Parts: sequence; C-alpha cells; structure tokens
Amino acid sequence: MKETPEKRKSWFYQWFLNNQLTVILINVFLVFLIIYLFSKISFVFDPLSQILGITMPPVILALVLYYLINPLINVLESKFHVKRIISITFVFIIILALLIWGVMSLIPFVQEQIDSLVKNWPQYWNSMNKSLQNMFSDPKLHMIKERLIQTNASVTKSFEKSMDQILPQTVNNIGSAVGVLTNVVVIIMTAPFILFFMLKDDKKFKDSIVKFMPNRVKKSVGDMLSEISQSLSSYITGQLTVAFWVAVMFFVGYLIIGQRYALVLGIVAGILNLIPYIGSTLALIPSLVIASFIAPSMVLKVLIVFIVEQTVETRVISPIIVGNKMQMHPVTTILVLLVSAGMYGLIGMIAGIPIFAILKIICLRFFNWFKRNSNWYDDDDLPEKTVEKDTKKTEDIHK
Repeated sequence: MKETPEKRKSWFYQWFLNNQLTVILINVFLVFLIIYLFSKISFVFDPLSQILGITMPPVILALVLYYLINPLINVLESKFHVKRIISITFVFIIILALLIWGVMSLIPFVQEQIDSLVKNWPQYWNSMNKSLQNMFSDPKLHMIKERLIQTNASVTKSFEKSMDQILPQTVNNIGSAVGVLTNVVVIIMTAPFILFFMLKDDKKFKDSIVKFMPNRVKKSVGDMLSEISQSLSSYITGQLTVAFWVAVMFFVGYLIIGQRYALVLGIVAGILNLIPYIGSTLALIPSLVIASFIAPSMVLKVLIVFIVEQTVETRVISPIIVGNKMQMHPVTTILVLLVSAGMYGLIGMIAGIPIFAILKIICLRFFNWFKRNSNWYDDDDLPEKTVEKDTKKTEDIHK
C-alpha cells in the first residue's frame, strides 16, 4: 500500500510550514522585532515628531470646530440653498462677533472672579480644614482626625514645595514662557484658515486619501473613514453640547443659592464634564470648599444643586444629545480613563475615549477582514454571510 503525499510530508512541514498558529506567532514575533528595531533608531524620527508637535494642535482645534460648524453649513446649503462659501463666511462673521463680545464683556468679569478666587483660596481651604477637625472632635474619631491632619500637612507641604520650584523656574525661563505664548498665538491664528478649507473642501478629503489606496481596498477604507468621521462627529458635538448645558445649569443653580464665583465654577464644571463619569464630581470639590467657608447650610445647598444637575443631565440631556453613540460599556470607559489619565493626565482623560473609538473601528475592520480570509471561522460567522442569510429569510417570509 502506497503512502499518500500527505503522509510523506515531514513533521517539520506539518508542525511549522503548514501550521496556522505557528505562522501567526512568527508574524507577531516579526512585528515586535520591527518595533524593537524602530526603537533603536528613534532619533531618525525626531524631526517627524517635532513637525507633528507643531502642526497637530491647530489641526486638532480646527477639527473640533469643523465637527461643530459643519452640520450648520450643510443645513444652510441643502435646505436653504445658500452657497457653501457664503454660508462659511456668514458663520465666521457670527463667531468673530461672539468672540469680540466675549473679550469685551465676559472675559474681564471672569478674570476678576478668578483673581479673587486665587487670592482667597488659602482662606477657604483653612476654613474647611477647621470645620473638618471640629466635626471629628469626638475622641472616638481621634484616629480619623489625626489622619486628616497628616494628609492636610502633606498636601500643604507638597503645594508649597511645588510653588518654591515653579516660581524660580518661571522667573528664569521667561524665554520659554514667551515661546509657549507664541505657540498659542500661532495656533489661534492658524486654526481658522485650516477650518475654512476643511469646511470648503470637506467632501474632497476622503477622496484624496482613498485614491492612494489599492483598488481592492478603496471601498473598505472609504467606509472606515466615514465611520470614524461619524463617530468623532457624534462624540465631539455631543460632549461639547452636554458640557455647555452643564455649565449653564451649575451657573444658574449657584446664582439661585447665592454661591460665590458662580460663573467661574460653572465654567469649570462644564470643562471638567468632558471627562466622562467623574468630571462633574471633580467640579464639585472647589464649590464645597468655598461653601464650607460661608456656612454649613451653603454646603447643603451646593449638594442639592449637584443632585438636581446630575438628575437632569443623566435622565434628560445626555440620553437625548449623546445617547450611546460610542457603543462602549461603562467598565471599558472607566478602564480607558484610568489608562489614559495615568499616561497623559487631564488631556489623556479628555482625548482617551475618542482615540479608543478610532482604534476600535480600525481593529474591528481588520478582524472582519481576517474572518473573511481565514479558515478559523464558519461561513455562518462571517458578517456578509449573516446579512445574506437574514435577507434571504426576509424574502422567504414575504413570499
């Protein structure tokens, strides 16, 4: 009895050359080897990182403004038949007028409140510490009181030490401060030009990227870019809209109860609300410190404002404006926040969710491609097969 060709193949061929797991492990090893080699020649890419560091801030600012303004431009163009250039010019004039009004009237008032808050903050902090110590004056709570005193002393010492380090560096590094101010001015001056061309040629950007792709992947790359753009648009517009209304609610609530620095505290609450789940809670801390200096009843009023704001935000505003467009589980969101905050601080907490959403879309696209081109999954598991099967079932029902 003759041996079949399969039996004549060596063990090396069967276990290494014709084994999918081995091929995958080899590819993974090659990827990590390439990453290691790139890390050894990272100095070659230093000019590229400097170029990205200069160009990315105005591009990101223009991109955020693009997603906020583009829906309005599309409405003016499609429903009211206003030419796109005229619509963009009209919106730019309105924004410029609002900025001039803010600089002339709103910013001086905010600056006055910030200066007063910074000046009086040590007094507020000490008052809160005394209130906490009096609260835990009971001998049974002696351990908690001692721990609070130690924590306060540690925080105060760290703050004073950091200020002692920052002030000399600030005096000695006037040039770097001027450099930072120059970068901010360049970003503010450059972003409107980038924004103008983004709004004017928004439909050409995707085509200009897709045309460099091979023909067999042009459609999938175009669909992926559209999905990423839609996801970013939903997240940015939703989060900024919710943050605006959160700032308004805190401002109005603090005005009603007579809380000091209502406008500044409302603005801080709106900015921190860009951090999912914990932003509003972080914004509550300075308000409670100030309220503890005024009166215990003011602390209760601030807590009532916070509860009312959270109820309206979670039950009304967020479901209507944001919903679950990112399709992320709360545990995933918290883990992303922890990692991004640990790596990049406050900026990481704000930008971590949209970056994760982009990576998720890319990975899912790649995974679906892998499922279609591998032998590890049945035909029924493929996305296209599932859609075809559902379509066939629907047609059979109609018949």
